[in-house]
Amino acid sequence: MSKSARNRNARTSSNSRNSSTRGKNALTRSQVPWGTIAFFTVIGMVAFVAIGFAFMQSRSTADESSIDGLVTKDDLSRDHVTGSVEYETEPPMGGEHDAAWQNCNGRVYDAPLRNENAVHSLEHGAVWITYRPGLAAGQVEALKAKVTGTDYTLMSPYPSLDAPIALSAWGKQVKLQDASDPRVDEFLRAFVKGPQTPEPGAACDGAKDTP
Repeated sequence: MSKSARNRNARTSSNSRNSSTRGKNALTRSQVPWGTIAFFTVIGMVAFVAIGFAFMQSRSTADESSIDGLVTKDDLSRDHVTGSVEYETEPPMGGEHDAAWQNCNGRVYDAPLRNENAVHSLEHGAVWITYRPGLAAGQVEALKAKVTGTDYTLMSPYPSLDAPIALSAWGKQVKLQDASDPRVDEFLRAFVKGPQTPEPGAACDGAKDTP
């Protein structure tokens, strides 16, 4: 066989192999069930979100149920008022309130706050830590450390408080004797932007910045 013939045969064989490979690749691509893959991907994402939401809800419920001495109050008015409100509890844990909320993104106030502004913060998902003046300095500092830098929390003295410390959220409250009580962390974990929040996602700054 001449050299020219051998070259033609080699090219023919190579072209045949390339054609066969392209055909197989095209067949493989056409057989990939992209619709099925996309369907199950979406189903998986939905399931993941649902499981995560259920876990968060169950965690909040478990935390709440473990807080000894927790007081709960339902059916609280959310109306805005311009004057003073006579609340049923001190500190209040919800009810009518001022149109302006007290800034509550990790704010520590050294003077008492107006109830009506702080209650609006609770409506937005904040936890309000109050303490009776005269509480030992070390305990005050321990509470400050939990509030400072923690969004949706605020802290202030409360002269008429009938316990050394109180933690309040919308419709939730616990009173404590000592800042080292583990219920401080339990309450914060359960109720900072917790499921009791009437207006989830509402701002905690941009309103009243002084006592």
